[in-house]
Amino acid sequence: MKNGLFMWVVWFGLIGLAGGCAMSQDTCRQLLVAAESEVYDVIVVPGIPYEDGEWDMLMRGRVFWGKYLYDRGIAKNIMFSGSSVYSPHYESKIMALYAQALGVPDSVIYTEIRAEHSTENIYYSHKKANNLGFKKIALVTDPFQSKMLKSFIKKQVDPEIGIIPFVYDTLSMLNVDSIQVTIVDSTAYNPDFVSIKERESFWKRFRGTRGKNLNESYYKDGDLENDAK
Repeated sequence: MKNGLFMWVVWFGLIGLAGGCAMSQDTCRQLLVAAESEVYDVIVVPGIPYEDGEWDMLMRGRVFWGKYLYDRGIAKNIMFSGSSVYSPHYESKIMALYAQALGVPDSVIYTEIRAEHSTENIYYSHKKANNLGFKKIALVTDPFQSKMLKSFIKKQVDPEIGIIPFVYDTLSMLNVDSIQVTIVDSTAYNPDFVSIKERESFWKRFRGTRGKNLNESYYKDGDLENDAK
């Protein structure tokens, strides 16, 4: 077993064991096989905090997995989603910068900068994607978040949204751990940043993770945050 694969298995295996709340790799492989016969207008990749000027293993995995699906022709476009939630950089913009540095064309990259919780990542991105004219949409993330959002997507967003979680052995072959890229993160900095921990109580944040703080006015009537990208 390659070292990179071992690290992914250990990392997400531990998360999954903490309650059996991650999709199995058999399920992930089945979903990838199904996706290979599809072409999605856009895939939504949820953000993760960018801290200490570095992207961690989970952010790497999400960016590389999105690029892999784009390179395979499974996705025409990629939308990274995430506001500046726990750190002063927009998660979506940081991930977009890394994707560009890895060779994904800027013309196919979009960002959604209002989401502060996983449920909001897919809810707001779906609305923005529709405003951009994208119809066939899939969520692309790790097995843990995929399982967590599956029911929410079906009940509150759109049951037609696809889900394409990481497949560890495939992800390992992408050399996620060894490829080094640099970005100019100042372009993703939010000068008005205030941590969500200072703006919201624990219980409000908890409600947000369950999709209870959705702002229905976002992306209404063709709104694109005044920025189509």
